[in-house]
Order: sequence, then C-alpha cells, then structure tokens
Amino acid sequence: MQAPALSHAAEVDHRGNYHAADAERGRFGRPVQPHEEVRQAQQADPVARDLLVRIAYGLRTSLQIAILSTFVSCALGVGLGLLAGYYRGKVDAVISRLTDVFFTLPTLLLMLGINAACGAQPKGQECLGGLLKPGIPVLVFVLSVFGWPYLTRVIRGQVLSLREKEFIEAARSLGASDWNIMTRHILPNVLGTIIVIATLTIPSVVLVEAGLSFLGLGLPPTVASLGGQIEGATNIYRVAWWAMAFPGLALIMLTIGFNLVGDALRDAFDPRTS
Repeated sequence: MQAPALSHAAEVDHRGNYHAADAERGRFGRPVQPHEEVRQAQQADPVARDLLVRIAYGLRTSLQIAILSTFVSCALGVGLGLLAGYYRGKVDAVISRLTDVFFTLPTLLLMLGINAACGAQPKGQECLGGLLKPGIPVLVFVLSVFGWPYLTRVIRGQVLSLREKEFIEAARSLGASDWNIMTRHILPNVLGTIIVIATLTIPSVVLVEAGLSFLGLGLPPTVASLGGQIEGATNIYRVAWWAMAFPGLALIMLTIGFNLVGDALRDAFDPRTS
C-alpha cells in the first residue's frame, strides 16, 4: 500500500523529523487522503508513513520487548527466590545480599548507560562478543537484568512459609528430592503470585521502553516504537497534533489494559476475596 503523499513539501532531518522553522512557516501539510471521511488516526507521520500502521507496529514492538524481558526477569526471580527460601542459610544470605545490591543501584542511569554504550558499537563489535546487538536484544537484556530483584524477594518470603507446611514434610518423609519438592509442591503454590506480578510488570516495562526511545536511547529510528513516534512529533505537534496524540493514547490504553488485567488476576488468586 502506498503511503499518502503530503500536500506541501517539507524538509526532514536525518531522523525523519521536521524542523521547527518549517512547521512555523506552514510547510507541513495534512496528508492528502482519497476520501475526506478517513479518520485522523489514519493520517501520515512526518515522512509520509501511515500513522495507524506505525502505531500498530509500535504496539507490537512494545509487547515483544515487555513480554520477553518480563519472562526472563521472572525466570531469574523465581529461580533465585526458590533457592533462597528453600535452602536458607548461606544460600539465602548470598542471594539476599545480591538482591539488596541491585535495589541500591541507580537503575535508570545504568539502563541509559548500558543501552547507549551497546547501541553505539559499530557493526561486528557488539556487546558481549556480538550476543547483544543494538535494538530489541539490548533493551530486553537491560530490562531483564534490573527486573528480577522484587520478584525474588516476594517468592523467597512465600517459600520460607511453604517449606514448613505439613505436605512438604510429608513429601520429604517419602523420599522426595529437593528438586521434586521445589518444582512439584512449592512452585504450583506460588504460581498465582508469579502471574499477577508478571502481568503488573509488563506495563511498567512498556513505559520504560517508551521513555528510553523518547530520549533517543532506545530503539533505532528504523524500528517502529511508540516512544520514538512521540519524540518525532515534538517539532510539529502545534500543526499536527495527531502525530503525538494517537501514539500517546495507544501507550496509555496499553498500560491501563494490562493494569486492569493484573488487578483482576490478583483478586482472582487472592483467597481472602469472595
């Protein structure tokens, strides 16, 4: 499908953004549509790409990053929480101190630094020997590394309580191994908590990714992202408000939707609610 053409010529910079002076001179024109009744959400962005399509691709990108990073951080948090709560002693002490260290780190500054450093590497010299390439892999790595401590702390507390229950003592007396007890008896009892925290973590990750892209330290301009679209519209929002409003509205609806799902799951898994 060919993108709608602009009704007036306008110059763009290397990132595809209009210059403020061009917008003030009125050189930005609304995209020419074949029918007047076409909704404003289907207008074009500053480089004549369909805005609705870019929003859809931006939502897909945000969900990919959020789901992947949440899955990795939940796997780390659940694994470390099970080990700390079940074995206690030195294992618990080491994992707890590591969790405390991550809680004290300036998370946002480290995210900005790691993402900027890995994203600026030339081709063939990516971070970690080429394992982290600029774009989605770097963001998933950064968001996963700093996303596991909270879940680890919660799972550890629940495992400390569950390991003293009668059904755990019965399984141990029947000769069940530690791995069997943790995976078949303890893990199913904390699965509800894991699902609720994961669902509530996804909108937070989406907002962080959008913020990094808005600052120019997230995804490259060639990859559609909601934060990048909002940043690209900062110079033209006075004459093309829809270029900023609709990506922002999509971001708000995505985060509110996941928060509502998380609240519903929390109520469903809470035994104290009727």
